[in-house]
Amino acid sequence: MSFRRGVVRQSKFRHVFAQAWKAEHCIDDVRVSRVTWDTQLCAVNPKFIAVIVEAGGGGSFLVVPINKSGRIDQSCPTVCGHAAPVLDIQWSPHDDNIIASASEDCTVKLWQIPDGGLTSPMTEPIVTLEGHSKRVGILAWHPTAFNILLTAGCDNVVCVWNVGTGELVYQLGDAHPDLIYSVSWNKDGSAVCTVCKDKALRVIDPRRGTVLKVKEKVHDGTRPMRAVFLSDGKILTTGFSRMSERQMALWDTKDLSEPMAVQEMDTSNGVLLPFYDPDTNMVYLCGKGDCTIRYFEVTDESPYVHFLSLYSSKEPQRGAGFLSKRGVDVNKCEIARFYKLHERKVEPISMTVPRKSDLFQGDLYPDTAGSEPALLADEWIAGQDAQPLLVSLSGGYSAPPSKHRDPLRGKPKLVSQDSGTGAPSAANAAAPASTSTIAAKETEEEVPQPRVATRETDGNTDRTKREDDVLNEILAEMKALRAVVLAQSQRIELLERQLARIEDGDV
Repeated sequence: MSFRRGVVRQSKFRHVFAQAWKAEHCIDDVRVSRVTWDTQLCAVNPKFIAVIVEAGGGGSFLVVPINKSGRIDQSCPTVCGHAAPVLDIQWSPHDDNIIASASEDCTVKLWQIPDGGLTSPMTEPIVTLEGHSKRVGILAWHPTAFNILLTAGCDNVVCVWNVGTGELVYQLGDAHPDLIYSVSWNKDGSAVCTVCKDKALRVIDPRRGTVLKVKEKVHDGTRPMRAVFLSDGKILTTGFSRMSERQMALWDTKDLSEPMAVQEMDTSNGVLLPFYDPDTNMVYLCGKGDCTIRYFEVTDESPYVHFLSLYSSKEPQRGAGFLSKRGVDVNKCEIARFYKLHERKVEPISMTVPRKSDLFQGDLYPDTAGSEPALLADEWIAGQDAQPLLVSLSGGYSAPPSKHRDPLRGKPKLVSQDSGTGAPSAANAAAPASTSTIAAKETEEEVPQPRVATRETDGNTDRTKREDDVLNEILAEMKALRAVVLAQSQRIELLERQLARIEDGDV
């Protein structure tokens, strides 16, 4: 039997080294939730670690600073405002103090975590979103638009919210005939991909409410699947074969007739959770109940998906949190970090690329998505799309002060009642320079020029500036109101069509 020497593929990630942190850096005595919903149970950002925990008589999750280690006292305060178990939690990509939680009580709640963590139990959310008729198990923040959140529930409905106003702006009620397993935004947030219990992969435009692409039977197995949009527009899915083997497949959205690549793993029954890093084009697969984390590199060359290595440990994982690139240690060539959930412990695991030099390795850290949103909510609702705003990781990352970081309003309202006297709301915090000139002109024609009473000063400069600020804020609020009215009219039109179908006996 003869062997032919193959050409070794060149990649700077071929020798990624995974290592668990020492025991003294772990978080102990965390009662990780036993909920049977296939979710990560953990969410991490550069400031905090959040873990869904066991709770009697409701649902709660623990939030601690990311540098926390050691034992968690049983009296440690939690976020405990849900009336039923929490199923999913996700940090806002544009505000490291805002986290969303979805629950079996059919609601989604938004919480503002103070710097330094909780000092007392948090029971009052800043916003509550009510629109699902059954439990809500999926959350997905828009990658580039501020305050846009997608939710999916066991009622097979996908909802898109403007959490700055608490408004339901889009609802897709007839796109999925069965339970939704997974939802993922594409890079600029113009489309989402979903996988459903009917085994189909769908690419959907949420603003039009239309299904752009459908692929039946992405995986033949009956167990839950997952799908994630890659930065180049391709879609990676995980699922099970007819013989219950775990699979990963890569799909080109231009032609969904056949997968570009399929890899079979093993016959374990744990759902594979994919974590995608758009900067390195690497995919990490964490199976619930597994003792391993596999990682792959996706390239434009056949076979497209290249297995790199796997991290193996003795204890299985209940879930895992994936830290955004803004939080990794660039001085140690750390390209990814997981927070693995054990039965009663949270264990950090670092993925590093060995380098001899102590200098910043620019090839490992291309500019990554920062915390600044590229669009405001009303701009995305009006039809605009934008790529993420990138930041350099050279010397580490520190979030700049931003005008978008005003707290979300506790009681949603369309137009602020105290314009000009207090801080502008989160949805209307941007200056008109970031909005379209045409929309601004239309608004100016519709709104009469207000007279603004100002206190006399030594010069006219301050008074003119205050007048301009008040006028600009009024115009911005009118634009936001106009966008909401347009969105609601689309929703009413959709409901009228559905009512007509019911009256005609089509449903």
